[in-house]
Amino acid sequence: MCRHLGYLGPERTLHSLVYEGEHSLETQSYAPRMTQGALLNADGYGVGWYQDGEAVRFRRAQPIWTDQSFREVAGAVRASCAVAALRSATVGFPVDESCAQPFRAGPWLFSHNGRIEGYGGVESKLRELAGEIAEIPDARAPVDSAPLFALAVRNWREGAPLGEGLAAVVTAITALAPGRYNLLASDGASLAATTWGDSLFVREGGDAIQIASEPLDGDPAWRRVPDRSLVTAGLAAGVRISRL
Repeated sequence: MCRHLGYLGPERTLHSLVYEGEHSLETQSYAPRMTQGALLNADGYGVGWYQDGEAVRFRRAQPIWTDQSFREVAGAVRASCAVAALRSATVGFPVDESCAQPFRAGPWLFSHNGRIEGYGGVESKLRELAGEIAEIPDARAPVDSAPLFALAVRNWREGAPLGEGLAAVVTAITALAPGRYNLLASDGASLAATTWGDSLFVREGGDAIQIASEPLDGDPAWRRVPDRSLVTAGLAAGVRISRL
């Protein structure tokens, strides 16, 4: 399946976030260690961060290891909060930049690591739950993650905190269809993530918090998050893990 990463802490380059570590996010694109069937995460990638308080995003529909231009640019961009994602496309969905994540709406960045089983049978119901968010292109992307994102945005706009908004998405979709629902989101000041069917780890240290599908290195500070959990993280509050 896909891989993703969230970072919150002192400003650092995107290059250090994506490419550093013996098991960096880039390495996970061609040699993932903890995956549900996918041997490659080569169907696109994206990185989102915050510039002057606004969410900024870069996405491509190619393997990250083939994009030397981004590798160079990433060394010149610094961020204190970021979300990065690698895509392994589910059969039936296009390999297209519009499907690469993170998705974006206002201050929110969103990534889905997983798939909805039998999506065709529940798509209309899920989109009905999410409602019409016509002004957000990512909510209409031709991939099963899009209505999950739309529903999350609806929850957040109605006042749900970042983590509660994600948890409500998992509650809604698991009532409709089985699948893998590891979600990750940021609002620029905090991170939230869910585990439902795939691996997730957290690391706190050096005034920074990282949440990742797989540890980026051998640091023993990485902690595995139990399946069917919600992670919320902020620099003041630290990391909190609760059951979904």
